[in-house]
Amino acid sequence: MHDNSVLLFRKHVVPLVAADAHVLEIGPDSSPSTYRREVSVPVTWSTADLASQVDSHGERLWGTGGAGDLTYTMHSEYEIPAPDGAFDVVLSGNVIEHVRRPWIWMRELARVCRPEGVVATITPVSWPYHEAPIDCWRIYPEGMRALCEDAGLVVEVALFECLESRPPSWYPGKTYNAGRGPRGRALNRAKRLVGWPLTIAFDSVAVARKPASKAT
Repeated sequence: MHDNSVLLFRKHVVPLVAADAHVLEIGPDSSPSTYRREVSVPVTWSTADLASQVDSHGERLWGTGGAGDLTYTMHSEYEIPAPDGAFDVVLSGNVIEHVRRPWIWMRELARVCRPEGVVATITPVSWPYHEAPIDCWRIYPEGMRALCEDAGLVVEVALFECLESRPPSWYPGKTYNAGRGPRGRALNRAKRLVGWPLTIAFDSVAVARKPASKAT
């Protein structure tokens, strides 16, 4: 779990987690997860992940912990074995980029969210290709908005943001070049020695609310 993901969760999601809430985290990174340790109020925290992400020894291939640490073992990325409307908060971090058909996946998150509950998703944008076990997407705020709206959710937050400390001129994916002259080449060599530029993550965060059920 990289720092910016935690900072975005702390800023945009933690204030929405009320005491005694029922929370479902998709794809936790450990047991308890990094996100769970950020929440100080008492909650019921459930987790779900794919059965295929557990090795022959019962340990998860990504993150730490075993299948027994999961509340729900998913046999399809599009099916969470939980009842409709079971959770006040449904969240995921660094997961949707590994989902082949995120529009179907988002509808399933909406299904298990209760009316007036929230679905929160944080996904990296500036990270390079990383198979875990597949890597499919980088999604900007407009794309997250479209996915949430397609699932019948009302978007409250859709941002592309970095909360990590960084030089004001830094830009994701752009390597600074001091020039081709003697001075520039010397500066570039010095920067390579100290690992310049620093790795700083930009992520999309979306928080969307499930509408209240219509009276019958």
